[in-house]
Amino acid sequence: MNAQTHKSAAVLILAAAGLAVPFASRAAAPIVLSGSIGGVVTNSVGVPQMGASVVLYNRQDRIYEKALTDDKGEFRFAGLFPELYSIRVSLASFVPALKREISVQPGMRSVLNITLNTLFSSIQIAYPLPENGSLMTDEWKWMLRTAASTRPVLRFAGDGLGKDVSQNSHTALFSETRGVLKVSAGDGPPVPGIGNEVDIGTAFALATSVFGNNQLEVSGNVGYGSQTGVPVAAFRTAYSRGSGAGPEISVTMRQLFLPGGNGGTGSESTLPMLRSVAASLDDRAQLTDDLALQYGFTLDSVSIGDHLNYFSPYARLVYSAGKDDTLALAYTIGNARPDLAGAGGQDSDLQRDLNTVGLFPRISLAGGRPRIQRGSELELTYSHKAGSRRYDLSAYKESVTNAALTLVTPEGFQGNGDLLPDLFTGNSIFNAGNYAGAGYTAAVTQNLGENFSATLMYGTMTGLTASEGQTLNGNPEELRQMIRSARRQAATARIAATLPAAGTHMVASYQWSGDPRWAMPGRLYSTQSLRPMPGLNIYVRQPLPGLSILPWRMEATADLRNLLAEGYLPLGNANGQQVVLVQNPRSFRGGLSFIF
Repeated sequence: MNAQTHKSAAVLILAAAGLAVPFASRAAAPIVLSGSIGGVVTNSVGVPQMGASVVLYNRQDRIYEKALTDDKGEFRFAGLFPELYSIRVSLASFVPALKREISVQPGMRSVLNITLNTLFSSIQIAYPLPENGSLMTDEWKWMLRTAASTRPVLRFAGDGLGKDVSQNSHTALFSETRGVLKVSAGDGPPVPGIGNEVDIGTAFALATSVFGNNQLEVSGNVGYGSQTGVPVAAFRTAYSRGSGAGPEISVTMRQLFLPGGNGGTGSESTLPMLRSVAASLDDRAQLTDDLALQYGFTLDSVSIGDHLNYFSPYARLVYSAGKDDTLALAYTIGNARPDLAGAGGQDSDLQRDLNTVGLFPRISLAGGRPRIQRGSELELTYSHKAGSRRYDLSAYKESVTNAALTLVTPEGFQGNGDLLPDLFTGNSIFNAGNYAGAGYTAAVTQNLGENFSATLMYGTMTGLTASEGQTLNGNPEELRQMIRSARRQAATARIAATLPAAGTHMVASYQWSGDPRWAMPGRLYSTQSLRPMPGLNIYVRQPLPGLSILPWRMEATADLRNLLAEGYLPLGNANGQQVVLVQNPRSFRGGLSFIF
């Protein structure tokens, strides 16, 4: 072999070694298939805004990361797990801007153009651009096109393939701590009838990030019944991965005293105790790019004289055909799941904890033994967005066992052992037995700007009615035989508005059924956000001015339900007075919240 041959062989060996280096390095360092969100913040005339606060929320509306815009008004969140995120941008003297359902895909960057204004702020999403972390970037293409046999090709810049995603992780034990403290338990869950609520008390919810990758939530409610003075306490602890990559596990404990006897009062030493412990698991799996599965279960153990254990699973399959069409199939057994409605908004996870922690199971008596209200529902829903308008169609089949309804009775009325004192109102709880029904709902929602929407709903649902003019002797079986269920048509009008200057948020709804002798329980076990409530209902949430030196902001809430006292079903006469069955009692609630 001559010298020229040796020289050519050496060049080939060096060339092969040079080309092998990047592939060996790439094999040694795992590819991070992540995406990012970036954008620029400007005012109404296009001037970049420096120092704007940009908060990134994950699918569960928990704070994932924060950033401030630079001197060019730009920001960026890199190394994001493929998921749906939300962005909130705020700056002094401007109206905050909020954008939900921002899709992050592997190797792609979602670009946001954010315009802050003094009246209405907006966020627009541009088409995703390739990230440096994609499998075939411009860096790789340039190297492969221009590489010579002896050219060094170890060129990794910016946040490309060689980026260590651990650089964005937080090393502090606790970070991103948020909390809500509410006095008098101002607003309850969105649907009445699925549980008893604490009326007067102090509720709190605290969420914090543990080592930046884990979410810990602690909430509680301590108070009394407004009329009975029944002492009540409930506490909940939940843990989940902050990125939404794992399930949420929670444990809820509730305890209260019941008045002794049938509606009477007794000394504290003779009060029977009600204890409830619930362990829950909630998870979500992205089966395909367009198909997601939500599932979970709750194990409940209730002690009230007898010891009751029950299992409540649920599953919801959601198919997204583009950004404008969604088809969902849900099935729930046992407990109601109002938290699946996904109300959204800032600190929605804390508000969800406040709404559910003090929600006690609906308990009644049948044959002198305690029974727990349970239900099941199979529902199919379709949603379509067309510009500023949204259409929703829903068909469902629901059944309720041991329906626990409020019974207003005259003094001296006896239920022969089947009337349980209401835990909070001073009335009685009556076991109305079982009922089932099916129906549909059609709704159209029109958005008028970003701060006002109007919804019209029409459909059929299960209602309860009874015969008139009977004389009652207190036999519970006689009462149950009088009550019957049937399908009934109902129309609902709903408006939601926010005043930009004052920040006042108000929701008002009215349901009309056309028959005064009709109790409309509504869809107690639905998982949809658009769920009509019987009667006239008004909810107001008002931010209060505070001092900038204080670490919290304040809000006042008012929750007015069934203001016209509709759906009160008279069952008959006892001792010359009427016995009335009430599904949705008229109530006035208010509270003061401290949010930090």
